[in-house]
Amino acid sequence: MNKVTAGKAAWDIIKDSPDLDHSAHEQGVKQLEDYEDNVIACTKEGMKHYDGDFYIVVLTKKEPILKNIIRNYFIHRSTCPTPNFEQTVYKYHRSCDEYEHLWVLPNKETYMMFLENPLEVDRSARQLLSYIIDDADGTLLRKCKKLNGEIK
Repeated sequence: MNKVTAGKAAWDIIKDSPDLDHSAHEQGVKQLEDYEDNVIACTKEGMKHYDGDFYIVVLTKKEPILKNIIRNYFIHRSTCPTPNFEQTVYKYHRSCDEYEHLWVLPNKETYMMFLENPLEVDRSARQLLSYIIDDADGTLLRKCKKLNGEIK
């Protein structure tokens, strides 16, 4: 039985259909299929490492060679990460088994487009715009430092 890797399968699709492209909606639906299950699995793994609250960081990365593959990487950590592009951050509150969504930041191109054209941003993307503005003015970094006990 030969196993085919995701990379090989993606390359075969690209090779056979060089004009293949998909909509942002299709891409979003595909990315979110297993998202919640992966957050929960990462949380369970994190609970083995930390006694109290901790953070779940989701990094969204496009494969550099295979343009039709976008992956989410789910990471648990004890400290709040510095805000960065293509990042979603949750704080897991162990005592009440709840997640606090701290922020989501898109790729650099989207970030700059929103920041440069805030009045043109669709109403449905206003929450994302608010995270971008909070990052640009230093609010998210201050929040991160406060959560890590670096500032009061």
